[in-house]
Amino acid sequence: MSKPVVLLAEQLSPATVDALGPDFDVRSVDGTDRPALFEALADASAVLIRSATKMDEEAISHAPNLKVIARAGVGLDNVDIKAATTAGVMVVNAPTSNIISAAELTCGHIISLARHIPAANASLSDGAWKRSSFTGTELFEKTLGVIGLGRIGALVAARMQAFGMRVVAFDPYVTPARAQQLGAELVSLDELVAQADFLTIHMPKTPETTGMIGEAQLKAMKKTAYVVNVARGGLIDEQALAAALEAGEIAGAGIDVFTQEPPADDSLTRQHRAVVTPHLGASTAEAQEKAGVSVAKSVKLALEGDLVPDAVNVAGGAIDPFVRPGIALVEKLGQVFSGISHGPLTSLEIDVRGELAEYDVSVYKLAALKGILGSVVSEKVSYVNAPILAEQRGIETRLNVEKDSPEFRNLTTLTGTLSDGTVLSVAGTLAGTRMVQKLVGINGYELDAPLAEHHLVILYKDRPGVVAVYAEQFGENGINIDGLQVARATGEEALSVVTVDKRVPDDLLARIAGAIDARIIRQIEIVEA
Repeated sequence: MSKPVVLLAEQLSPATVDALGPDFDVRSVDGTDRPALFEALADASAVLIRSATKMDEEAISHAPNLKVIARAGVGLDNVDIKAATTAGVMVVNAPTSNIISAAELTCGHIISLARHIPAANASLSDGAWKRSSFTGTELFEKTLGVIGLGRIGALVAARMQAFGMRVVAFDPYVTPARAQQLGAELVSLDELVAQADFLTIHMPKTPETTGMIGEAQLKAMKKTAYVVNVARGGLIDEQALAAALEAGEIAGAGIDVFTQEPPADDSLTRQHRAVVTPHLGASTAEAQEKAGVSVAKSVKLALEGDLVPDAVNVAGGAIDPFVRPGIALVEKLGQVFSGISHGPLTSLEIDVRGELAEYDVSVYKLAALKGILGSVVSEKVSYVNAPILAEQRGIETRLNVEKDSPEFRNLTTLTGTLSDGTVLSVAGTLAGTRMVQKLVGINGYELDAPLAEHHLVILYKDRPGVVAVYAEQFGENGINIDGLQVARATGEEALSVVTVDKRVPDDLLARIAGAIDARIIRQIEIVEA
């Protein structure tokens, strides 16, 4: 059989090609040459691009076999996501590839502004020696205002704290506890603007964030303050910024991104108080290589029919970053469900409660089915074929979403009915700022067990000494107990979830079951999603 064609429409690193591996027919084309691109797309299953190639509706229409468009970078301005989704084409990018590069460039702008490095360099290059003209300011004990305390904002905060800077932050989606972990104090936007000696913005560009630093905010800043934007053009109102710099209302600005690139006018690029760079946030060899390797891995997953973590359009909709950590949790809950069940599944309900209710969590249905079916069907189960396999087996599936969640910030419960009428349930949550995957319920028994590779689920008559019996058996057979949960529900039975460091031999399980008169003993091995 012929190999799927992967088209490289722009120059990518050798590591990108290596990451694709030998299973694809890798071809190259100049993506800016539209006729050549259209011709090459005719056979392509995937196309990898950077920023120069436009994958618009016209280009997509020339690619009848296309399954995935991969942008080796963060921005997707050159991809028509709506047209791709309509055509059934997955779009992926590399959202974390440039975070270190962008953070370091931000820090570079801050230092350049504080010490007037670009202007001093230009002056000396012209033959002048004007030390007194470039008196700077120390960063020590100055206040850094970070708008957007996400991955890049957090990296900037950490790096600038090494200079002895105080950090205040505005981010409506970050808890005070998380901010405290990062050494930042959460304040309102107005408070941040008034306090900051250096203001840096790290927000996505949306209708709500466009122009969020405008004339009013700039006038409220200290005259000695500086602003930096290495995130997205337009987050700072460019006309208002140019006017504030011209009037001396703030001391300076460091700008890497513009509303139109190249800029439509020179109001900022000619401003002597501004340090400007031509969108260099991701322009490091390391970031370019990370981006290429990341999307190459995504292409492999997509062409193998698996869910791609960095896909921006799956099943016709985007997967929100807040939803993504739960995908692996739900798939593992499906594996636990499969491990405790004893017969064919006829119906499945996925209940999602808590803060996740405000997001599109439809992908959790795919994750649950993939986890449940992975160990019970002979075919390779993927996020693409899981619904088909479930339909073939007559499994009715329903997703319920409810905001009310009294005990957990987020709670996902899988409840299934087996062919003999038995109803089983497993529940899990993502706990704490580290989003630890926890098993919190089995069939009404309340638990608090971090999900690991090897678990035993044991149901037995509740009485003293049972744990000692199986613990001794494990010890004699060189099996370590990494965790233990014992839960009691109404009635006379108790349920133990034992986390061990290796698979338990079947004969040992049988001896333990006999020794404690266990009604149920199941070994569950979690395969990392």
